[in-house]
Amino acid sequence: MNLVPVSSPQAPRKFDLAIVGAGPAGMAAALTAREFGLSVLVVDENPAPGGQVFRAGELAGADPALARDMAPGLELIARFRALDISYRPGTTLWMLEPDTGALSLARQGETMDVTAERILLATGAQERPVPMPGWTLPGVMSAGAAQIALKTAGIVPSGKVVLAGQGPLMWLLANQLIRAGVMPVLVETRTQPILRTALEQGGIFSGFEQLAKGIGLILRARQAGMRVISGARHLRAEGSARVQALRFEGGVEPCDTLLLHEGVIPSTHISMAIGLEHGWDARQLCWRPKLDVFGASSHARIAVAGDGAVIGGWQAAVAAGQLAGLDAAMRLGRLSLDDRDFRAEASADALLQARALRPFLDALYAPSQEILAPPEESTIICRCEEVTAGSLRWAAAIGATGPNQAKAYLRCGMGPCQGRLCGPTVAAIIAETRAMSVEEVGHFRPRAPYKPITVQELAGAHQRAGGVS
Repeated sequence: MNLVPVSSPQAPRKFDLAIVGAGPAGMAAALTAREFGLSVLVVDENPAPGGQVFRAGELAGADPALARDMAPGLELIARFRALDISYRPGTTLWMLEPDTGALSLARQGETMDVTAERILLATGAQERPVPMPGWTLPGVMSAGAAQIALKTAGIVPSGKVVLAGQGPLMWLLANQLIRAGVMPVLVETRTQPILRTALEQGGIFSGFEQLAKGIGLILRARQAGMRVISGARHLRAEGSARVQALRFEGGVEPCDTLLLHEGVIPSTHISMAIGLEHGWDARQLCWRPKLDVFGASSHARIAVAGDGAVIGGWQAAVAAGQLAGLDAAMRLGRLSLDDRDFRAEASADALLQARALRPFLDALYAPSQEILAPPEESTIICRCEEVTAGSLRWAAAIGATGPNQAKAYLRCGMGPCQGRLCGPTVAAIIAETRAMSVEEVGHFRPRAPYKPITVQELAGAHQRAGGVS
């Protein structure tokens, strides 16, 4: 595997396929593309491959609290490590020009430009924002952030821990914390009945393996003694200098650390910034890029695979990555159309199988309207600019028809995250206030640089482009 630094003169600058993200989708695509001789670049912000689900898997796999969950990804990571590709860990894509295939990269203060005939975005998912009163208090964080700390540094929260929200990740993290010696309390916001949802949505038999795994997580956590409070509504974090309790309708739970989670949505920041066509997914309540079965997007050079395309889990991401790799080989002349379709049958079947349970899960764990559009006027929605729900409702009432108009009124979405965290909530509040659908309201229009970069990095890129320093 080529690990030449991004600034090195020896680093290759042109590739057949550039993959952004070294999670299950990105690794699977790289493996497939190399089967057909494509030169491959894989860019990833993390220091090691694995994505979120197998983050730091090579190290965390030896941790008794995580070994069971990391085991399925270790073989995939090992095969990826053995590839003859250019792999750039700890590297950020800060600008992408689809028409020319140019990617601008940054790593540790240095920048580099490369080009690729085909580009695959495998950027994964992000947690849905969970704004509520008190969520900006110290000691309140997302469940995903707590899991990152556990996987990368073996850090577990001290004191009394409360998990609040819903979704499969809550039960997975609960089991990991229990194995690490922490007994959390789960305050679950799910209100949908399991049996009726299963009968209405179906898919539980074709997705039985995943369902059985989920049931196993629930049973193990309960058998270990974890207390579960079900059907909680109107959540509020309380405290002075830091969080001290979670209050909800009918009860209060003291805590030193509060971990919030209401599911995940595709990370579409880059795909929106480069102008790919997106559609509103009314089932998963999120925007996602419009793609064919191979992940090909509305731009002839760009594909998207994994949870950045549609939430489906790591098995679905692997299958989608394989399909994208086959399609890249076909488009670059290494595989005929008929051969691509023949080879794709097994991966396409695996993709359908991996996604079979999603309609049930999406319906069971659908976030409530009070999560999507918090009713308390003082709740901070945009943390970067400290914009409240009340301010957003005011802006919508006097004429802001969408997030970009609200940005002009209030600066929401103008911070370092460019609306990644507040965007879904901003749109939901505007939609509610103006009696419109979120699809009609639209979304923020992000711009490059996609992630904050330093003046030094920007100057280096400007000089390479022929500018005057």
